[in-house]
Amino acid sequence: MSSTDPIRVAIIGLSSSAKTAWASRAHLPYLLSPLGRSKYQIVALLNSSVPAARAAIAAYDLPDTTRAYGDPAALAADAEVDLVVCTTRVDKHYETVLDSVKAGKDVFVEWPLAHDAQHARELAELAQKAGGRSVVGAQGVRAPVALKLRALLEEGKIGRVVSAELRVFGGLNDRVKAPEGLGYFTERKVGGNIYTIGFAHSEIFLRSGGRSSADLFPVFDMVQGVLGELATVKGDFHLQRPEVQLLDPAGNTAKTVRSDVPDLILVSGKWDESSITQQNATLHYRFRRGQPFPGEPALEWTISGEKGEIRIISPQNTFIQVGDPAAPRLIEIHNFETDTVEKVEWEWEAWQQELPYPARSIGKLYEDFADVKGAESKVNYVTFDLAARRHEQLQKLLSEWRA
Repeated sequence: MSSTDPIRVAIIGLSSSAKTAWASRAHLPYLLSPLGRSKYQIVALLNSSVPAARAAIAAYDLPDTTRAYGDPAALAADAEVDLVVCTTRVDKHYETVLDSVKAGKDVFVEWPLAHDAQHARELAELAQKAGGRSVVGAQGVRAPVALKLRALLEEGKIGRVVSAELRVFGGLNDRVKAPEGLGYFTERKVGGNIYTIGFAHSEIFLRSGGRSSADLFPVFDMVQGVLGELATVKGDFHLQRPEVQLLDPAGNTAKTVRSDVPDLILVSGKWDESSITQQNATLHYRFRRGQPFPGEPALEWTISGEKGEIRIISPQNTFIQVGDPAAPRLIEIHNFETDTVEKVEWEWEAWQQELPYPARSIGKLYEDFADVKGAESKVNYVTFDLAARRHEQLQKLLSEWRA
């Protein structure tokens, strides 16, 4: 394979029966775009069975030469696959990519990397040992709004940061209800829930046929990507509404289950001194499941500095980096000396504007991955090792809490 040949991709979890799922909405639009096709080629699918993979190949009109797999070990043995992309439910990540990681393939896994920190760390260590490159779908640090924020802070627009505060609502679009297909969000053991996904990733709910699906984006990760890794952090967790109604596709209550996942999360931390933060600059992050008070924003993020303050508001969606197409893409900056507010716009790159919103930041990950040329290249995306560290941070925060 020459450096100009497309990267040969196998996708795990592209379902023919769930065309509104993340793989089809966020990955395929980029991979099948002219820019994506110039750098990547889908050559295989892995689903629960070979017939299921063949059905997906037909449903998405992929080439007849696309190979169908139902066994992770068989996929790992395919020498003509360069990059394995995993988009399954969280508790299937580890078992479906393990063989490919051991085989030294490059592997892209959606966040969370695994259902717990121990399995995430194992995947990170195996990837390092086998020599394959790794990338995790935590795309916040490369989103245009994050890049703009970092640039403003690096140029000293508000002086060094003294504090940051976030007030966020979401995780699921209701305090006591959830789609039946997201019932596993009430089970901490599955690994995909409103703590690992809602708190650690911000969400927007897109409605289709009366149902909702969550598009994920890492706010907690993005905060640390913009301002730096926290030196110390502690959490305060509460489960206010343990009874959750699971709704069928018609919106009727199919059953009621008891959740063991916190629905009110308060995290505080401090940063060490850096070029953009004062020593002991503080973070206060409050996340509550469900809707905000009517008329209140779903997300408000302020960054206070020596000379001014930055504010970002998302009126309806906590998924600010993809979010509501009608919402203004603005960063507000209050200059303390002049007592004026400047509005700074952020924008998608031209090629991103040609893609659906969910695919834009995922596409950036693919672009960054394709641009890495050798071991000395700068890596701008989250690797398995960094993802494992984030898992460990999240697990440590939650370790002393009992539902």
